[in-house]
This record gives sequence, C-alpha cells and structure tokens, in this order.
Amino acid sequence: MTTYKEIRGTNIEALANDPANPINGQVWYNTTSNVVKGLFINPGTWSTGNNMNTARKTLAGAGIQTAALAFGGNAPAAENKTESYNGTNWTEVNNLNLARGSLAGCGTNTAALGFGGYVGAPVYSGDQTERYNGTNWTEVNDLNVGVSLLAGAGTQTAALAFGGSSQQTPPTEAKTELWNGTNWTNVNNMNTARESGGGLGIQTAALSFGGAPVPAATELWNGTNWTAVNNLNTGRIRTAGAGTTTAGLAFGGSPTTAVTESWNGTNWTEVGDLATARSDLGGAGTQTSALAFGGQPLTAATEEWNLGPATVNFEIS
Repeated sequence: MTTYKEIRGTNIEALANDPANPINGQVWYNTTSNVVKGLFINPGTWSTGNNMNTARKTLAGAGIQTAALAFGGNAPAAENKTESYNGTNWTEVNNLNLARGSLAGCGTNTAALGFGGYVGAPVYSGDQTERYNGTNWTEVNDLNVGVSLLAGAGTQTAALAFGGSSQQTPPTEAKTELWNGTNWTNVNNMNTARESGGGLGIQTAALSFGGAPVPAATELWNGTNWTAVNNLNTGRIRTAGAGTTTAGLAFGGSPTTAVTESWNGTNWTEVGDLATARSDLGGAGTQTSALAFGGQPLTAATEEWNLGPATVNFEIS
C-alpha cells in the first residue's frame, strides 16, 4: 500500500498545536488533542443573490454577507444612494450627504464610515468623511489629503485609508491615514504609490493588493509599517476584497475579470470565479462568507461567496 511519505515526500508531522498557515493537502498529528488532521481547501462557490435597487459602479461597501451596506458610486453620474442588505434583499435607506464615486468604506451595516472619492470637476479628489449610525449619514472631519480611487480597512472608530489619486503632483499616492473616531492622522507611507487597489483588514493589520501601476503587488500593514509580500496571481486594478490579513479574499477587477483569489497570510491561491465578470465593484464579509455587488459593466448584480470547513479530522480505525 502506498504510504503518505511516498505521496508527499515527508512523514506526517507531530505538532503540539495546529499549524498557523497550513497548505492545501498538508496532514499533521496534534499531540495535544491526539487527533490526525489535514487541510483540504474547499474551492468555494459564488451564488446569485437578489439585485441592488440601483445599478452602479465605483461604490463602497461595509459589513458582512448577511448585513451589508452599499453606498455612493456612479450610475453613471455620481450617486449618494445607500442600500442595506439583509442576506436576501437590498433596501434603500438614507443617502450620503455628498454624491461621489471611487470612495472607500469600512465598518458595519449600522456603523459605517465613507471617505474620499471622486466628486466631479473641479474637485476631482475629495477629502470628505461621513459616518453612518444605522439611520443617517453625518459629515465629520476630513482626510488630510483629498483622494479618490483609494482603499480602506477597519471600523467606524478605527479606520485606515491608503493609496489613491489626488490633485497633487504626482497624483498617485502612497499616503496612509489613520482615523481615531474623530481625526485623520498621516502615518507611514506605502512602499509603492498606487491607485485603484483593493484593501481589507483592520486598522492595525491591513492588506493592500492590486492597483496601478503595479497590478499584482501586495503590501501588509502591521499598525506601523507596510511590507511587500507575495503578489496576486492575476494582476488587476479596481478589485474588491473581504476578510483579514490571515484569511482574505480578492475578487473581480480590471481588465474585466471574474477571478477570485484566497489569501492565507502568506500566499494567494486562485479559487472559484464570480458568475459575472466585473470591475469597480463593492465587497463585504469574510474569506468564508463574502458579498460582491455592483460594478462595471454597469450592473446591480449581487453574488454570495461561501466556503465550507477546510480542516478535516481523520478517524483511525
């Protein structure tokens, strides 16, 4: 009978704890629980959900798959519309104060933050920030540098804004700003200036991926500095993301694609494609339960991503 070592080239490891970032197909023996375990990545699938009420692109998102918020965007003119998703349907709620596209967002369905964005001539890159309390949007303190095509991460009271395009020279920004619930503060720059990239995570642990001019580049933020890490498999701009710096998901993008990639804290792995290829879309949720909505070509399409358990316990008979 063929052994595990003959197949994999190594014996099953004996470990006191499960590995932090196992690879697909890895098997190990947990000496604490006395259980043989293995990682077998479920490729995941996107399923079609109910459409948004207003088709739009370049919008922002916040929340989780069953309680998401979509706001701003272009349809094709700048929009201030906000829609709330309950896991089944989208409902129009109170508008942003300022209509804009190419903005960033973070937070939850009832406590969101929207910042930056393209307002329109002559103010191409906005610095406006708005806070959502589950009912209304309120204008709060501005970004230090007005940017559109930026990315964001975090919560309503602890957010991060990074990259984007400003009206400065050169326009593509490496700037990072930190939000403490009241004010934005400039902190350490990204290694590579970029616009139209994706972002995910929290204020102290964020991930930036894709964007122009280096569409496969990925950088990791540890709360103080950015570090270049392994690239996307498919370079792209205007993509969306969900999840954390150890369990993330990137989907869609330009050139118009349905490609979805999963991040395990070290590497990107291609998984199941979106049903509708698109760029400039909104995203929310986690690596195992994400939401994609809107995008270019102009659409109201919504898709739900679901991933089953990845770690399997083996029974020994």
